[in-house]
Amino acid sequence: MPDPLLVRALAVESDGVLSLELVDHAGRELPPWEPGAHLDVHLANGMSRQFSLCGDPHDRHRYRLGVLREPSGRGGSAYVHDVLRPGHTVEHLGPRNHFRLEPSPAYLFVAGGIGITPILPMLARAEADGAAWTLLYGGRTAASMAFTGELARYGERVTLHPQDSHGLLDLDGLLGTPRADTLVYCCGPEPLLRAVEQRMAAWPADALHVERFAAPDQPVRDPASEHEVEVVLAESGRTVMVGPDTSILQALLDAGVDVLHDCTEGICGSCETKVVEGEVDHRDYVLTEREKAAGDCMMLCVSRACGTRLVLGL
Repeated sequence: MPDPLLVRALAVESDGVLSLELVDHAGRELPPWEPGAHLDVHLANGMSRQFSLCGDPHDRHRYRLGVLREPSGRGGSAYVHDVLRPGHTVEHLGPRNHFRLEPSPAYLFVAGGIGITPILPMLARAEADGAAWTLLYGGRTAASMAFTGELARYGERVTLHPQDSHGLLDLDGLLGTPRADTLVYCCGPEPLLRAVEQRMAAWPADALHVERFAAPDQPVRDPASEHEVEVVLAESGRTVMVGPDTSILQALLDAGVDVLHDCTEGICGSCETKVVEGEVDHRDYVLTEREKAAGDCMMLCVSRACGTRLVLGL
């Protein structure tokens, strides 16, 4: 794991949202990142969380994260808000990016709540590239919507839409008609993502890019509908059998194989692993349809094999 990062500053960005500024303790440059990237932050209370980088990718001496207090969460955001202070250090991994901004002459950005964080550097990149773009940004209340001061410089390209005064976002007006040469980037709570996906059913398959904070509610999978899988680790030649009631990730961990992982829900990308041989039954929410079709990587926590054998780059 890299050297811990130093918390240099905390700032209140809105009701319930703090920005967190992290730097190298010796003032060295930090690893580069691109819009859409996130940092895996490992907290002293034993929890690990992914937070989107929302600063300037050209500033190699600091990372900025936006953290929403989640009253019903598992305690990670509460720790940041209540315990973490300037002068503290945090362990981390990354940056890693599964929400990359692909080149396009035009973009529609849709953000809900804390989903504005990965969108912020995307706007700056789109602006610098001379692309046509607009942002529709919704929140529960105006006071809960973070970083609106920074967004003001973009003028009419940005539409702020607090739900308590403006109602629900007009997604039909924004997305009802497919637009040529336009990519849509959306981040926010699951109801927003589902609504955007529904309204983009007639758009080209690769037009929509989303980032999820949690996996959608899904029926519990029945082990009776699964099958045993032989997983071969290419680097060691070792074989691990995965039963129908066990994930590939859990089987590897039980066998003593050290695999990087976190969410176990197919949304964070931590357990992404190279596939050397075999067809994957992709069940994650990270890879694009094109990446899934390529079949050269998989998320071990939720995805399985179409057949009975997989060879992994482990």
